[in-house]
Amino acid sequence: MTITTTEVGLRKRAIPLAAALMVMLAAPLARAEWKFTPTVTLRQTYTDNVALARDELAEGRFVTEISPGFGLVNNSRRFKLRTAYQLNYYAFDDQDAPQTKHTQNQLSADLRSILIDDLLLFDAAASVGQQAVSAFGPAVNGNAYATANRANVRTWRMGPTLRHDFGTSATALVRYTHDEVDAGSSGLGATRSDNLSASLASGPTLRKFGWDVGYSRQQLDDTRAPESTVQNASIGLRWQMLQALQFNLRGGYDEYDYQSLEGPTKGNFWQFGMVWEPSSRSSLRASVGKRYYGDSYSLEARHRSRRTVWSINYNDEVTTTRAQFFQPATVDTAAMFDSLFQTGIRDPAQRRLARDRYLRETGLPPALAENVNYFSNRYILQKRWQAAVVLNSARSTAVLSLFDVRRDALSASQTDGAITGPVNLDINDNTRQRGASALFNYRISSRSGVNLALTSSTSLSQSTGIETDNKVARLSLTRQFSPRTAGDLELRRTSGAAIGNATYRENALSASISMRF
Repeated sequence: MTITTTEVGLRKRAIPLAAALMVMLAAPLARAEWKFTPTVTLRQTYTDNVALARDELAEGRFVTEISPGFGLVNNSRRFKLRTAYQLNYYAFDDQDAPQTKHTQNQLSADLRSILIDDLLLFDAAASVGQQAVSAFGPAVNGNAYATANRANVRTWRMGPTLRHDFGTSATALVRYTHDEVDAGSSGLGATRSDNLSASLASGPTLRKFGWDVGYSRQQLDDTRAPESTVQNASIGLRWQMLQALQFNLRGGYDEYDYQSLEGPTKGNFWQFGMVWEPSSRSSLRASVGKRYYGDSYSLEARHRSRRTVWSINYNDEVTTTRAQFFQPATVDTAAMFDSLFQTGIRDPAQRRLARDRYLRETGLPPALAENVNYFSNRYILQKRWQAAVVLNSARSTAVLSLFDVRRDALSASQTDGAITGPVNLDINDNTRQRGASALFNYRISSRSGVNLALTSSTSLSQSTGIETDNKVARLSLTRQFSPRTAGDLELRRTSGAAIGNATYRENALSASISMRF
């Protein structure tokens, strides 16, 4: 199915209208729970490589940045909304540098509304931000005014969920979601999908044994790849052997209709898993099984103590670049700190406020982004390991993470010609990306601190032998001048390699002040 320019334009105009309509419809349910927080950040930067160009073409520039924005939050019983928006405007000294831009938008919005108690819910989300086009180019980390190897990606989704309880015997769920992804002229196709899922599961009457059946279907339209459909049907059984130990058995059928390079695109599957929760501080979820593409495994381990949070994750799945935009591969430091504060603050809303205040006062980011979701219009088999730990003491905090991602393309490479070019058409056939990051915060006083962030990643194209590295080091001093005003002084060094053995380096010094009103 072809999506015309006119259709895309109409949908872009329809998104804010639909979002505004949702807020107006739900506002009477939210009562007076709204909290609107305007913000503005002023930053002055000197960089010796403003465009992240290769070494011999590097140009130094002073960059003045002004970033107005706002936060909009509602946390009532029937309506929950969290929105953060920021517009970054960049001005360069003397003359504009090549391969740079003047503006960048950032948006993150999530909405959940109870329209009819115990029957009808409505969810929506939208995002705007920069993403890396290729795994073999400069990383998206700290230099938002350069255009090298990056594009703006807009995503949104919305849909209702019907829920009905058959007493305490069973629960039925039916969910419909429409979502869209657009990355402009980057070569990634503008896509839209319609998703329908339905499930019926046993209720609390069955404590020792439980069951569920489910079905899902996705219809995907893409401007650069053929239309595709994904269907899944499954049935599951649960056995609560002990209070802390549960076993699961699931079987079903997967069907994908992408244009396969080789091998099947559908088949039966089975999965055997366990859930072990010896205490409120520790949990282990693991499974083994087989799907149409081969053996399949998953692992999710969590443990927290008074001053630490540990996590290890592994999963394999058939996915796409556009699907990963709705579940980005990041280390969610906000969630880990939420778990860390769980012992002292039982109420979730109060704990979230304390977590957000802590991150804001220390200058720690809510997530550590990993540059792994490169652009592709193909279906891929992704196998991902990720481990992270938070170590917290009276005056310092450290966040350490490791990741290892392998991706094997499953569909034809011709759909990626506009992204990779004809010469490197097979560069994304089989890739492996590994990396590590470390973030350290030391609190000099209740208002001042030092942050050190180190990131290193390697991307290898196993089909072509091309390998590139990216490294980023950031050292910053932070100061909380008042509850609503903060500043920082940061030194940044970025280095790496791109296709063709070209290397780039950037050294930058910046100072900023941020205000919340």
